[in-house]
Amino acid sequence: MRAVVVETLDGPQSAVVREVPAPEGAHRRADGRRVLVEVHAVGLSFIDPLQTRGKYQAGVEAPYVCGSELSGLVLEAPEDSWVKPGDRVAGIVWQGAMAEQALAIDDFLVRLPDGMTYEEGAGIYMNYATAWYALDRAGAKAGETVLVTGAAGGVGTCVLDLCRIAGIDSVGLVSSDTKAATAKAAGATHVVRTDEGWLEEVRELTGGGVQVFVDMVGGDGFLDVVRSLRIGGRGVIVGFAGGSIPSLKMNRLLLRNLTVTGITMDVMETEHPGTLDRVRLGVQELLDAGQLTPEIGASYPMEKASDALAALEDRTAVGKVVVTIP
Repeated sequence: MRAVVVETLDGPQSAVVREVPAPEGAHRRADGRRVLVEVHAVGLSFIDPLQTRGKYQAGVEAPYVCGSELSGLVLEAPEDSWVKPGDRVAGIVWQGAMAEQALAIDDFLVRLPDGMTYEEGAGIYMNYATAWYALDRAGAKAGETVLVTGAAGGVGTCVLDLCRIAGIDSVGLVSSDTKAATAKAAGATHVVRTDEGWLEEVRELTGGGVQVFVDMVGGDGFLDVVRSLRIGGRGVIVGFAGGSIPSLKMNRLLLRNLTVTGITMDVMETEHPGTLDRVRLGVQELLDAGQLTPEIGASYPMEKASDALAALEDRTAVGKVVVTIP
C-alpha cells in the first residue's frame, strides 16, 4: 500500500510517498485490539512537524509513517468493540495515519455523522477532544471569558467554537489579519493581535482580565498569558507550538491565587479510568447534534504532504490542515 514515510528526522522535506507493507497486528497503544481503518483523509497537528525533527516527547524513530489523525471506514474491529466494520469514523493515532490503511484505537475514535465529509471528519477528534477537555479541566462556564492563544489554529478554532456553543465569551490571540479573520469566523467574541500592548488591550476588553486561558503556544509570550488572568483565574497548557517550553516563577501563582494545569488525556486515563470515554462521549454528543463545525484551512493531496507539514512548522497555516488519501 502507499504511505507517506518520514525517512530521516530532518524536517517536513524528509516526508515522501512510497510503498510499505499493510499494517499487521494492533496499534501499539491498543492492548492487542486490532482496529483497521481504510483512510480517506488525514488531519495534521503540531505533533506532526515536531515528530519530523524528533522533537515530540512521544515520537518514534525514523523511518515511520507520519500522520497523527485520520478519518475513514472501519475494515476490522474486535467483536466487543463499539465500532463495527463499515462505520465512518475519525480519531487520533499519533503515527501511521497517512497511508491507505492504518491501525486505530477504539477508545480514541468517534463516529461521523452521515452528512460530514471525510475531510471535515479529519478535523474533529484531536482538536475538539483537546478543546473539550481543556475547557472541562478549567471549569469554564457561561459568563466567563477565555483567552485562546494560537486561536486561528486547529485546536484554537475548536476552543472558540465550543465557547460559542456553551455561551462563554472568548478572546482569540492571533498574529496576522488573516488569522484574525479565521478566529472571528470560528466564533471569537473578541480578536486581539499579538502586537506590542496586546495584554493591556485584553485587560481593557475584559474589564481587568480573563477567568481562563487555554494556551497552545508557550514560548516567550507565556508570562503575559499568565498575567492576563484575573485573581483566582485558571490556565490550561495544551502544547508548545511556539517551539520553546516556558518556565514560571511560582510566586505568580501564589500571590494571585492562580491555577495552571496541563492536559494529556491518555495519561489521565491511567490514574482516572473513564477519562477517555467521558471526553469521547462529550464530543460524540455534540457531533450527533450537528453542533461542530471544523475549520478546514487547507487540503493537500498525498503527494504534497511535505508542503502540508511545512505549513504547520512555519506557522502559516490557519484552521485544520488536511491531507487526502485517494
